[in-house]
Amino acid sequence: MSKTKNDLAWEKLFDKYNILYEIENKGFYEITSKEINEFREARLATKFDHKTNLPKLFTDNHLSILPITRGSYIISSFEAYKEFNEINIEISKVPFPDYIESIDYENITSESIAINCAFVSGILSDFLQDNKLVPTVSGRMSSNEFSFYINNLNINRDVKVIVSNSQIEIDGGYEGTESLALIEAKNSISEDFLIRQLYYPFRLWNEKITKRIKPIFMVYSNGIFTLYEYSFQEPNNYNSLVLVKQKNYTLVQDDIDLNAIKDILYKVNIIEEPRIQFPQANSMKRLINLCELLYNNDMTKEEITTTYDFDPRQTNYYTDAGIYLGIIDKKREDGEIIYFLTHEGRNLFKVNLKTRQLKLIELILKHNAFNKTLKEYFRIEQMPSKDNIVKIMKESNLYRINSDSTFYRRAQTISSWISWILNLAK
Repeated sequence: MSKTKNDLAWEKLFDKYNILYEIENKGFYEITSKEINEFREARLATKFDHKTNLPKLFTDNHLSILPITRGSYIISSFEAYKEFNEINIEISKVPFPDYIESIDYENITSESIAINCAFVSGILSDFLQDNKLVPTVSGRMSSNEFSFYINNLNINRDVKVIVSNSQIEIDGGYEGTESLALIEAKNSISEDFLIRQLYYPFRLWNEKITKRIKPIFMVYSNGIFTLYEYSFQEPNNYNSLVLVKQKNYTLVQDDIDLNAIKDILYKVNIIEEPRIQFPQANSMKRLINLCELLYNNDMTKEEITTTYDFDPRQTNYYTDAGIYLGIIDKKREDGEIIYFLTHEGRNLFKVNLKTRQLKLIELILKHNAFNKTLKEYFRIEQMPSKDNIVKIMKESNLYRINSDSTFYRRAQTISSWISWILNLAK
């Protein structure tokens, strides 16, 4: 597996400063931005929002990195990340105020617009149970000075860390009658998050005001706002956060009914199978989310891997799936592979959400294996068995699938995408 620029930079840093030896003897290692900058810009070399973004040396040695001043970091076996826990799959529908013209709520392309949309539509007020919310604090600021305890995984006990004027960023702060909600917003779907993004702002404002601080994580993708409220039960303990509640919202739009799906299924023209690997990407939500990111910027393979919650193999799977559907393409520039949306892919994000979903259904059902599987679903009124799906696949002239084990792995993608289509009508 090829190494990323971060992998290469940290290999040189670990070698030059004998970091593993220092950690083994002291339990931690402090490093400055100036030292990191010799091999890679510190801003890029230290941005690991998800565990999968960590360089291989960190992963292999159970290490993570946290900022402690404006220009220095501490490396140790910290328990720095928290997995998301979706405890509520219901989606609440909220009307968008008809007097707002400056937000196109059917085409949200940034985290800041997503927060504004959640505020003006009343999503934040409903989630926080406060109808007197006003925006107050946001942007970059200094953390001031504080200390905290964090679990060290190697010795399985808490260790003390001191922070002095580290830079923090708050995407949105909304104050109500009894609390201040500090929001970390993302427009990418992930399995986990860096607790620091909630903890450092919490510590700053928990010591500044008397009102209760509510750390909120908000994820927006493909029309769905997912909000998580956390509580740090011990303010001085980084790992004391617990999930208080989680809700999903969408803004009211025209529903997709089963007849619309059947209409596409039986009228679409089946195309010849493309000469590309059949998809192994089970989450249609994540494929759409990747396309949302590519709509804003073309991305190299390494950028997708290091900024999205993917490992390199997943990056290949999901970009190949987009190429299979004709909505992603790639080119080589200066020795790097760059992924971008095709004309068809870009058009998906210029239309309203319902039209986008229907077009995606059409792009999927143009392919014989998916089309026949959905027809079989309607015939037997349940998802076809893996054996049945593999039989359909073997009749569909798929490109370069040679073994039964590969057929069965790729059959999971078919059942997952068909489930996504059917869930649109619920």
